[in-house]
Amino acid sequence: MNRIGRTATPWHLWVVGIVSALWNLGGVASYLATETGNLDAFGMPSDLHSYFYDFPAWAVAFWALGVWGCFFGSLALLLRSKWAVTLFGISIVGLLGTTFYERVVAVVPAELQTTGQTLFAVAIWVITIGLFFYARRMRAAGVLR
Repeated sequence: MNRIGRTATPWHLWVVGIVSALWNLGGVASYLATETGNLDAFGMPSDLHSYFYDFPAWAVAFWALGVWGCFFGSLALLLRSKWAVTLFGISIVGLLGTTFYERVVAVVPAELQTTGQTLFAVAIWVITIGLFFYARRMRAAGVLR
């Protein structure tokens, strides 16, 4: 605690918040490029565009929850807001729905079924769950208000 009875912001909150916000900007850019029909900007081969453009509305809604929940959770973390926990939780719900669609419902093009894509999906899960638990820990420690 500092002089006025508030818990000081630990240095690692700034690192986690900034790095996670930058990481999640990638997801935001990907989401926006897809939803605005601009996948060419990412160098995506045109034969793969239809896979992303044809997501059903419910899958797009889950994707939006995942992307925006995690991005705004990162910003809430930087603002030391207790809402970071809720926003990261919403992001996990979005990730569950998106993963269900991609792994159970959709026919994923062979070009997207690589070891690199699988490792990237695992990284998204690990980071998102890690951010949720980190935010919970910061809330419990009195850092988030």
